[in-house]
Amino acid sequence: MRIPPILIFFIFCFTACKAQPETKNEQPNIVFILADDLGWADLPLYGNRFNEAPNLEKLARQGVKFNNAYAANPVCSPTRASIQTGLYPARMGINDWIPGHWRPYENVLAAINTVQHLPHDTETLGELLKKAGYTTGFFGKWHLGNDEKSKPKNRGYDESVIFDSAPFFGYQTSMQPKQDFPKDMVLSEALTNLSTNFISQNKDKPFFLFLSHFDVHVQLDAQDQLIQKYLSKPKVKNYPCNAIYAAMIENIDNSVGAVMDKLEALNLADNTLVVFFSDNGGLIKRFDEIPLIHQRSAHIYANDTLQYIATSNAPLKGEKGNLYEGGIKEPMLVKWPNHIKAGATSNAMVSSIDFFPTFAEVAGLSKKAQPKVDGKSILQILSENEKTAEHRPLFWHYPVYHHSVPASAVRVGDYKLIEFLDDKHIELYNLKTDIGETTDLSVKHPKKAKELLGLLQKWQKNTNAAMPTKNPNFNPERRYEWGKHPDATKEVIR
Repeated sequence: MRIPPILIFFIFCFTACKAQPETKNEQPNIVFILADDLGWADLPLYGNRFNEAPNLEKLARQGVKFNNAYAANPVCSPTRASIQTGLYPARMGINDWIPGHWRPYENVLAAINTVQHLPHDTETLGELLKKAGYTTGFFGKWHLGNDEKSKPKNRGYDESVIFDSAPFFGYQTSMQPKQDFPKDMVLSEALTNLSTNFISQNKDKPFFLFLSHFDVHVQLDAQDQLIQKYLSKPKVKNYPCNAIYAAMIENIDNSVGAVMDKLEALNLADNTLVVFFSDNGGLIKRFDEIPLIHQRSAHIYANDTLQYIATSNAPLKGEKGNLYEGGIKEPMLVKWPNHIKAGATSNAMVSSIDFFPTFAEVAGLSKKAQPKVDGKSILQILSENEKTAEHRPLFWHYPVYHHSVPASAVRVGDYKLIEFLDDKHIELYNLKTDIGETTDLSVKHPKKAKELLGLLQKWQKNTNAAMPTKNPNFNPERRYEWGKHPDATKEVIR
């Protein structure tokens, strides 16, 4: 029997229309929330007894908490570059924050960044996910280049608002493009509003949101009422209990809560992957040893040592700017309903280089559609809570004077080796039995030390990692002086 052409047309239209809703929301939305300088030990989830973060605790109950998540570098710009590209910072020549720290009279000169922006020949998360059909948005601290070509609007993000300097009040004119938020609105709330508006505007199609906070970066500041809350709170033993710092953590937590609430209100929560992370370890005190409170709130700790102390990373050793655990170990939470087990804990080792390939797999991109990267997708770890990445080596390279001397590091399984690049001495730790890196095992276990050092040096060669060089102007009497970086053309966020 011959079917009339008009009937064929209506059958085709009905089939196409019926199929549309089934494929419309097939790709999950992706929300990535990044804190700045938030340490592993700063959150109640990881044992802190003073700070408060109920929304992050809720997020952990709904997803997976990682105990061995790492930033690829102990400062911001290199880690942010690794998140955007899936590459080790050393491979891109971004060894320090942009432009970098500088001690002109040390015995060796720190390696200078090869480029002072995210390399233009790399593919960003924004570009990758646009290729997969996502609408992309970036709101907050960028710090990967101030030239037009390097800004997120030209690196794959459909919508973006960034800043090049950011006091927590009075930030409106420093935003690009300029914004018109109320004068009394704190920065974290403004960035959250931009992000929730982006979600609302793109609720009917797959979207990628990158919310990049400036909290808890110095100079520390927050709302007066919130600071007073923590000033009035009983102190806990063996923790600084800086009220301004605690208020900033609550601001981050409120932001996470607002984003989660927006996803729930729009019925998007079940089809959205949410990741919370930080760019490096907690800052205990400024490298230049000046007060770390913004002048607006300086009076609060005017006669107190807490004008110099932000937090403690205990039981971890070190802080932002060195390769001990306190400088690189991060809080990490992941939620994805119906795909990962709620309330789970993972001890698998993961790194900031892993987000790029993970999001690519979540978005359904084939291997051929992805560039070659250093990271590995952790989707199997998320879905099955497996420890498949446990024995994969992770590497760090920070050839810079900051809160320590130039160094490289590698971790394989329980063991971690640090090579100090000024005098080439090494330290070896068993992190399973010594999370605080208190006992150097390099002499006791020379074979293990030699094995890891060989692995590290092979990686340094493979990535063409820049090394410090001998300083012809070495001056022992002035070696600890800080100078302006040779590539610094203007004041930039540290």
